[in-house]
Amino acid sequence: MTTSNHLLIVGSIAFDDLDLPTGEHRDVAGGAATYAALAASLLLRDGVRVVGVVGEDFPAGVLDAMKARGIDAGGVERATGKTFRWHGRYSADLASRTTLDTQLNVFADFRPQIPPSQRTSPFVLLGNIHPALQLDVLGQLQRPKLVAADTMNFWIEREPASLGELLSRIDLLVINDEEARQLSGIHNLVRAAEDIRRRGPRMLVVKRGEFGALLFDGAGPFFVPAYPLEEIVDPTGAGDSFAGGLMGYLAARGDLSPGSIRCAMFFASALGSLCVEAVGPARLLAANRSHLAARIASFAKLVDHGGDLALPT
Repeated sequence: MTTSNHLLIVGSIAFDDLDLPTGEHRDVAGGAATYAALAASLLLRDGVRVVGVVGEDFPAGVLDAMKARGIDAGGVERATGKTFRWHGRYSADLASRTTLDTQLNVFADFRPQIPPSQRTSPFVLLGNIHPALQLDVLGQLQRPKLVAADTMNFWIEREPASLGELLSRIDLLVINDEEARQLSGIHNLVRAAEDIRRRGPRMLVVKRGEFGALLFDGAGPFFVPAYPLEEIVDPTGAGDSFAGGLMGYLAARGDLSPGSIRCAMFFASALGSLCVEAVGPARLLAANRSHLAARIASFAKLVDHGGDLALPT
C-alpha cells in the first residue's frame, strides 16, 4: 500500500457517557471523527487528517494519542467552552440504545475550517454533521478524488433540501438500513439503494450491524458479513470505525476499482469488529497492524467455502 494519498475526516470529537451492561462509563473520548480516524490510521500511515472542535475540558492526551498514530490533528480547534457530550444507555443485549442527554456545547457553533494545506486532500470523509456544513466543507476543497458522507434520521427529516444537494455532490453515502429506508421511502433495500443512487452518489453502503453490510454500485450488489464475536462490549463508534476503515483502505490503495472497493468492505467490517471489543476507542488505540492482519486472516477463513459453487451433476 502507498501512503501518497491523504484522507481528510471532518466530524465530531466528543465525550460519551455510556451506560452499558458492564457498568457506567463516564467521560469516554468519542465522536465520529475520533473513531473514523483511529480506524483509518491502521491502514493509512501518516495520511489521516482530522478537522473538528473540542472544548477547554478535552484532555490533550487524547489528541496526543491520535498524533502518535500519525494522525494530523492540526485542524482540530480548541474553543472556549465545553466539549460536545452524549449520554446513552444500552439494552442488556446491546441491540438497542436510548439517548438520555445531548449537550452540543462548542459543537453548536462548529464551522469547519479546512487548513489550506489540507484542501487538496484526495479522499474525504464527511462525518454526521449538518448537511449545510458538509456542503461548506466541499466548497473549501479542490477536486477530491472520492468524497464519502454519513448522515442520520434527524437530517433526513429536518433538512431534506440541504441533504438532497449534498447527495448530488458526493460519490459514496454510508448509512444504516433504517436511514436508507427513511431517505428513500422504500422498505426493500435493493429498490431503496436504486432510488438513493439516482440522487447522486454512485456508491451506497448500507450498514446492518450484526447482519453485516451491503454495497451497491455499478458492478452490482455486494455483501460482507459482520465478524462473529464471542463477546461484544460496546457498540459505540462501530459504524464510524467501519467508515474510517473503508476510506482508509481506499486512500492507502489509491484504487477505486470495484475489486478494491469490495476488499475495503472486509477491512471496514474487521475494524468495526475490533472497535466493539472494548469501551470507547480503547481497542482501536491498542490495536496495531498485526492485530488487524490476524482479524482479516480469520475473516478470509470465515467466507472461504473451499471450492467452486457449481450445480451437482
